[in-house]
Order: sequence, then C-alpha cells, then structure tokens
Amino acid sequence: MAHPSQLGFQDAASPVMEELLHFHDHTLMIVFLISTLVLYIIVAMVVTKLTDKLILDSQEIEIIWTLLPAIILILIALPSLRILYLMDEINDPHLTIKAMGHQWYWSYEYTDYEDLGFDSYMIPTQDLTPGQFRLLETDHRMVIPVESPVRILVSADDVLHSWAVPCLGIKMDAVPGRLNQTAFITSRPGVFYGQCSEICGANHSFMPIVVEAVPLEHFENWSSMMLEDT
Repeated sequence: MAHPSQLGFQDAASPVMEELLHFHDHTLMIVFLISTLVLYIIVAMVVTKLTDKLILDSQEIEIIWTLLPAIILILIALPSLRILYLMDEINDPHLTIKAMGHQWYWSYEYTDYEDLGFDSYMIPTQDLTPGQFRLLETDHRMVIPVESPVRILVSADDVLHSWAVPCLGIKMDAVPGRLNQTAFITSRPGVFYGQCSEICGANHSFMPIVVEAVPLEHFENWSSMMLEDT
C-alpha cells in the first residue's frame, strides 16, 4: 500500500499493473527527453547572439519538426493500445465475484457458490486494533486465490460508485442498472487496499476495499468456513 511522502506508484500485485508501471516509465522518459530538448533550445536562443540565415527558412527543419512528433506519438500509442486490450481480456476465469456498491459499503457475492456473500463495512477508528489502517480496514475482506484468474462484476444499488484497487491496476465504475466486468490475476499473496473512487455522497471517503490474496488451499478452507456460518 502507499506510504507517507511516496512519489511513485504502489508495488504491482498483478501482471496488468506491472505493464502499466513499465508504460509509465517509458512515457515519462520520452517526456523527460522532450523537456530537456525544449529547455536547451530556449536557453540557446536566449544566450546565442549569432543568427544563421539558413535556419530562418529551411524546409528540412520543418520536415523534421513535423515527423518527429508523429513518431513520438506512435511510440506512445502502440504500447498504450496493447495494454488497453490486455486489460479487456477475460480468459476462462476460475472465480467470479459480484461487487455491489451501496451508500456507503460494498457487498460481495461469490456467484460460483450457492450461498456465499457478505457485506463489507469500514471498521470505525475507535474499533481498530494495533496494526490496522484507519479508513482502510473492513470487517469482511474479499478473499481470492493467488495466481488464479478472477472476474469481478461491478454494479451499484443506488448512486454511482467506483471499485478501485491501485496495486492490482483496477478501477471499474459501478453504475446502477448496469453490470460492468473486469478481470485480474494476483501474482503474490498479500492484502491490497482500495477505496471508492467516485464521489457518491456524504460518506464517500468511508467505503474502503480490502482484497486478501491467499493460496488456493487457504481459500478453500475460508469458503468452507463461510458456507458453514451461513
């Protein structure tokens, strides 16, 4: 998760987020090179007293400053399109979970099971135990198996919400009357935090998302325990 004074992204916990981080670094390097070149040209024009009459009217320079931006845009667009298509891929998910947004909590339904679902509320500050994070912990976590394709169906019961977990590279709008879907694979065990990312009312800041990725054996034990409780 994020920490104070952090400048970069959170550590990636899914292959898609790793691709997004690589694309960010790729694009940032291009922006850095462009900024350096423009700054050099500005400084050179201010400092230099001499004028080259061949530069004042040159078709070659005009061709270069027309083609160069086009090439740069292609270098940015092609990786971006590749990642967009990767994010839309949903290949034979092992588990499907329906996340429903409410004012102001999330409810989860494991559709592959007959009766496995629960509501997930934020734990109030006064009820937190040592080591838990304020405004981020919930009373029930969304538990998933590691290295298994998981499909998330996202919708809302009342107003617009957004199911977002940064380190998984996921942000999907929850729209009343509409079912959106996305998929991801967690590459390592861990607890990953997110929050509703669409302003949805007075308590918008108090509906966190907690995803816990565990080995498959532990997930089966957890699902069996949850079914017994219901």
